This record gives sequence, C-alpha cells and structure tokens, in this order.
Amino acid sequence: MRRRGSGPAPGPAAGYRVATIDPRNQGAPGPGRPEAALEGVRLRACRPEDGDFLYRLYASTRPDIQALLDWDDAEKETFLRRQFEAQRAAYAAARPNARCETIERRGRPIGRLIVDRRDDEIHLVDIALLPGARGRGIGGALIVEFCREGARDGRPVRLRVERRNPALGLYRRLGFVEIGDENVYALMEWTPGLAAAPEVN
Repeated sequence: MRRRGSGPAPGPAAGYRVATIDPRNQGAPGPGRPEAALEGVRLRACRPEDGDFLYRLYASTRPDIQALLDWDDAEKETFLRRQFEAQRAAYAAARPNARCETIERRGRPIGRLIVDRRDDEIHLVDIALLPGARGRGIGGALIVEFCREGARDGRPVRLRVERRNPALGLYRRLGFVEIGDENVYALMEWTPGLAAAPEVN
C-alpha cells in the first residue's frame, strides 16, 4: 500500500473526523500486541496544509527515481510530482469516498493511510510511512486494528499490494489470503471467522 503532495490533500478533507485508535478494538497491552507499536500514534484527517509532507512521503517511497544518475534533481522532482498527482487522481477516481488520514507519532507526521469503509468491506487503499518510521511495527499494528474492526463488524478487510513489495509477507502472517490477481498486484483479504484477529509478532 502508499502517498500524496503539494496542493490540497487527496480526497474530500472537509468533514473528516480526527481518528484515534478505537479502545473497543484493544485488549490489555503486552508483548506481541499492537498497542506497544502504537504508543503515541494517532490518526487525523489529512489537511490541505499536509500537501508538502505528503509529497515528501511519496518521494521517499520511490528510490527507483532517486537512483537515476542521468537525471538532475529538478528533473527527478518534476517527474515525482507528476506521478504523485497521477496517483492522487487515480485514488480519488477509484475510491471517491475513501478517507485520507495522516499518521502522527507524538504530534509529528510520520505517514499516511487511505481507507475506504463500505457496508460490505473495509478496503485499505494505501499506507505509507517515512523511512525512519518503517520497520517498527507501526504499519502492521494499524492493519491489526482494521482487522479487529472488521471482526467486530463482520466485514472483510481487503488490500492490493505489489507482488515484489516486502509487505506481502507481513500480510500473509497476519492472515490475509490472495483472492485475486491483477498483473503485478495481488488482491488480498482477511475474513472474520476464517482467521482470528491477528497480532503483530
């Protein structure tokens, strides 16, 4: 999952609520539970002033472009901003009711997620973290929270991931199974009743 940039935040920011980790989803904190990774973490609605941060976040997920030696910095930024805007437009077209939320840790933005809650599913459109926030269990812990929400409401949790993305292994460990093949992407699903609400190990 992914990102955003200069200009308005993706999706309809007006009316978004500040989201916190739902205490109904949580048991007692302990080893292997997501609460430890989510200490100091909260979700809030993306705002227009997040544009620069969201672009920088997107750029941090594109090391392939940063590594191009025959492009100067200006060429790289021009290309990245175009790709960033194209991604934003694609998400808005495919999931017009999805909610963009900025992930903060102790008041500082560290990432962004986009989630589309429908009557029949919770679809995690994209999740991205700054390099310094990766590998700390935050992304996995947030996904666990959505699975707990799905378990409580009886809705499957779905996501789409590139097959070469290392996160594919995490999703499998959390109980997601592949339900569709979209070329280089896999459509994955966590289903209440077929998989226990996962923990981060």
